[in-house]
Amino acid sequence: MPPCFNDGCDETHNPQLRSWVEDANGHADFPIQNLPLGLFRPRGAEPQPGIAIGDHILSIHALVDAGLVEGDALVAGRAAGQGPALNSLLALGAPHRRALRAAVSRLLAEGAPQRPELLHKAADCELLLPAHVGDYTDFYAGIHHALNVGRLFRPDHPLLPNYKWVPIGYHGRSSSLRPSGAPVRRPHGQRKLPDEPVPTFGPARHLDFELELGVWIGPGNQLGQPLAMDAAEGSIAGYGLLNDWSARDLQSWEYQPLGPFLAKSFHTTVSPWIITPEALAPFRQPQQPRSAEDPQPLPYLLSESDQRNGALGVALEVLLLTDAMRQSGLAPQRITASHTENLYWTPAQLVAHHASNGCNLCAGDLLGTGTISSAEPAGYGSLLEITAAGREPLALSSGERRRFLEDGDEVTLCARASRDGFVSIGFGPCRAVVTPACREWEPL
Repeated sequence: MPPCFNDGCDETHNPQLRSWVEDANGHADFPIQNLPLGLFRPRGAEPQPGIAIGDHILSIHALVDAGLVEGDALVAGRAAGQGPALNSLLALGAPHRRALRAAVSRLLAEGAPQRPELLHKAADCELLLPAHVGDYTDFYAGIHHALNVGRLFRPDHPLLPNYKWVPIGYHGRSSSLRPSGAPVRRPHGQRKLPDEPVPTFGPARHLDFELELGVWIGPGNQLGQPLAMDAAEGSIAGYGLLNDWSARDLQSWEYQPLGPFLAKSFHTTVSPWIITPEALAPFRQPQQPRSAEDPQPLPYLLSESDQRNGALGVALEVLLLTDAMRQSGLAPQRITASHTENLYWTPAQLVAHHASNGCNLCAGDLLGTGTISSAEPAGYGSLLEITAAGREPLALSSGERRRFLEDGDEVTLCARASRDGFVSIGFGPCRAVVTPACREWEPL
């Protein structure tokens, strides 16, 4: 097995490892080398914790009840069953996650006694948000997105002076987080385009997606006690995909002077599986070096180990399926392909900065990285960038054009971690269909 950038690789990452769950072998997202955590509801049953394996879900409840785990793995399994979500498990931290992962890997490995009664077909289950999210924060760590958007509206000064010094973020709305598959309703709000004399109220006309990575918090910190960089890395329980839906016409009118509000708070789609740091150990990589003109991070955000292996090697893409394409039997069209190496700040830096003023992060809190765009148009992470704020419509394979999203459009975010010598793992889809605005607000 080739070496990792850190010491996190073990037998669970062995590329020769196969599972007795046949559909896991060669699975695009969930081979035995992944084993992400989630919350699922079998048909006619209550929600329960699970682990994705191929096209199936391993019930952690059944695993514990069968007496198949012990020690720290048993503690983790029991914690997963405390309450309707995974918060208690996330709060335990890496040693317990690692023990549960190792135990499950051995139980599911080819040659181990087969226990199909522990499994549920994923297609027969409802996937839920894996944790109760007490707080949600969205950052702005994709530097190319910040530059692209800045050039649209401030061509002479695309980046504000603080951008390269401090991770920029805003406090989001946790109550409107929804798992992949839940439809997103077009929001209403005040909007005023430059050529309109006064604002009006009505359905958003410039609905957009944003390609982001979600960061799940595990062990947090006490109020008033900041997290050093090493502790910040240890406070990350896992990763997922996040679509920060944005009503651009509402946003452009309301964001001054305090930033995002109703243009962002109506819906955020989150992929349901937590891809653990342990699963991603082979895919860590050095943070992209800053140019000589850029300032180095201040000491509280600078860690040699984080610069050496704190970034993630994850390829990202966005698929768009319109209603017309669906009716014609056309496949979704890939409209962008980016990579997590385009993040200006590492996940640990985002966590450390968030807690630097003593803000208490809690198990199950969720952070968004901000839109992850590449420097090239093929990797722009929002329609705002792809279409130059609607001025250059996107041409689709169906013959349609899009400036912004229309009702019936389905947006799917995908992610894959790959590295030579290791089995690739995926994140599962982060998908939602745009539905029409609520009719009760239509003007008389």
